[in-house]
Amino acid sequence: MLDLINSNRLKTYALLVVAALASVPAAAQKKKDNPPNIIFILTDDLGYGDLGVFFQEQRAQANKQNEPWELTPNLDQLATGGAVLPQSYSAAPVCAPSRASIMLGVSQGHANVRDNQFDKALEDNYTLANVLKQAGYQTTAIGKWGLQGVNEKPDWPAHPLKRGFDEYFGYMRHSDGHEHYPKEGLYRGKKEIWDNYTEKSKDFDKCYTGDLWTAAAKNWIIKHQNSKKADQPFFMYLAYDTPHAVLELPTQAYPEGVGLKGGLQWLGTPGHMINTASGTIDSWVDPAYANAPYEDTYKRYATVVSRIDHQVGDLVQLLKDLHIDSNTIVVFSSDNGPSIESYLPKKYEPTFFGSFGPFDGIKRDCWEGGLRMPVIVSWPKHIPAGSRVDSPNISYDWMPTFADAAGITAPTRTDGVSLMPSLLKKKGQKKSLVYVEYFEEGKTPGFKQFAPEHRGRQRNQMQMIRMGDTVGVRYNIQSAEDDFELYDVVNDPGQTKNLAGRLTAGSKLQQVMKDKVLQVRQADASAPRPYDTAFIPATEVKQVVQGIQTESYDGKFSWIPDVSTLKIAEKGVVKAIGNHTLNKHPVHIFKGYLHVPADGEYTFYLNADTKSFFRLHAAALIDEDYGYQGAEVKTAKVYLKAGMHPFQLSYLASSAIKKRNLKLEWEGPSIKRQAIPENNFYRNKI
Repeated sequence: MLDLINSNRLKTYALLVVAALASVPAAAQKKKDNPPNIIFILTDDLGYGDLGVFFQEQRAQANKQNEPWELTPNLDQLATGGAVLPQSYSAAPVCAPSRASIMLGVSQGHANVRDNQFDKALEDNYTLANVLKQAGYQTTAIGKWGLQGVNEKPDWPAHPLKRGFDEYFGYMRHSDGHEHYPKEGLYRGKKEIWDNYTEKSKDFDKCYTGDLWTAAAKNWIIKHQNSKKADQPFFMYLAYDTPHAVLELPTQAYPEGVGLKGGLQWLGTPGHMINTASGTIDSWVDPAYANAPYEDTYKRYATVVSRIDHQVGDLVQLLKDLHIDSNTIVVFSSDNGPSIESYLPKKYEPTFFGSFGPFDGIKRDCWEGGLRMPVIVSWPKHIPAGSRVDSPNISYDWMPTFADAAGITAPTRTDGVSLMPSLLKKKGQKKSLVYVEYFEEGKTPGFKQFAPEHRGRQRNQMQMIRMGDTVGVRYNIQSAEDDFELYDVVNDPGQTKNLAGRLTAGSKLQQVMKDKVLQVRQADASAPRPYDTAFIPATEVKQVVQGIQTESYDGKFSWIPDVSTLKIAEKGVVKAIGNHTLNKHPVHIFKGYLHVPADGEYTFYLNADTKSFFRLHAAALIDEDYGYQGAEVKTAKVYLKAGMHPFQLSYLASSAIKKRNLKLEWEGPSIKRQAIPENNFYRNKI
């Protein structure tokens, strides 16, 4: 196989330097002088194993005749100059919920788009875009969206311009992303291209979408840098629809040169909008694979991956040419594991190139191969070259990470943590909550490369949680009492050895996981789970006394901040939550333990004169922050076991309100609706 590949391209591969990483506290509410630009590149169905630095280099070095490999020299170079995050997870193993969790900064236990809810309107709440706009960013989205709501074009309820983006250009609908020639529609029919609220597909002859989105992205950056807003940082969400589904080929070789001096160019002439909108559509195969002794489907896949590599390299070079590379964070990722879709006579099987890497599982699976992402982060002169972040992290960590980089504090609503400490090799890295829930009918593929016990498994309700090096996985869940399969994914990435029941500590971890997955989520009627009505376990606590711990924080905030990154201005203790006389600080936190007297169904009521947010354990029960209306809010039924349940009530005071009102009530078994009594509140003994 080696003689079929251009050996000069292989020389571009560089070995990663493994560095021991320390960490630094996330930024508080102190605006940085020059916040970086941020480009978030999201590919569609690209596997962890499709990149050289993550897996393909190993195949190339092995040089086995039956194990061909792919080439990604530009992405490998990006990784060598920045950081790889080999322990990164997607929030879901399919695109719609995955993208929703990224955009909202919350897990699938809190996102409003779950399972296969394609084209469902993204919740009107904090997003990557509107959070960064508060830090002064110009925001743009290019490429695949699929979170707009249905049947209301062009004024969709969750159009990107209604979710914090200043501009949008791309495929609005999820299904449009299956076709990579929008006007010609070779395999799936014609598709629509939207420029903000205007449909413009008639102008885009012979435009291969991977090229189109890249040319549009380059054009947008150049225009931004030549405008009066050049000093304003920008956030670009660049969402490719490749290599997903139809494996269509480009019209021609990648244009000579890169960046400002060549590569893809936006021409803007109807019928010839970009400089590759000519020649023969669906025709060009990368010469590295053209004469390879395997089927057309796989030549196509390798060509599409190679094209993505060129596109990213072109974009990165543009940043260098404009002298903004050292002030631009580039994140490269995928939305979920590799697919078996191709819509071609010969379907694509990810076993051919080992697209799932050293793992088992593909798209729609909660095994590592369906969830582990090929994440690269570059920020020259800030992130040390050759870095490696080995702490587990997940895609909804990007909201607090980007907020941190921008010099602001993320909303308390986020389920993520900032990864900037690890990326910058500083102290203070907080642990990520790595949690996934998902439903998919059907069975796992029977690939011989997968462990026998993973082949042909019934999927249905699935769940995954990671604690330390151990991942717990459940398939075809029937109840909250179902056991997790436990795997040490650091030493056993293929998940071949189920540790459940083998180790003495396994039984304890089993229960810890069963408890945790009930404590980090809220039920959603549109995506029912068999554990929705399971009683949430209490927490074992020692040395507690009656009362509630209060903390106050200073700063100017547009939302209730995640105070875990801030310095406490004042502490105190109160007996209960009611109509308090609050101090002068704007942010107030009430936290401790709520003693639940009996197993049963409970309802909580919150009435506040300004923004507030209520969590029990890590479950967000009441969100009265974004779009605060001032009306009383109650929870759906909450199923609680008797005992101590940690809570945090956050409150953002308004200087315009002289009399501050905050009231928390409940009702439950043998409890009529009432203010929660003093003797039900506890705090840690200091």
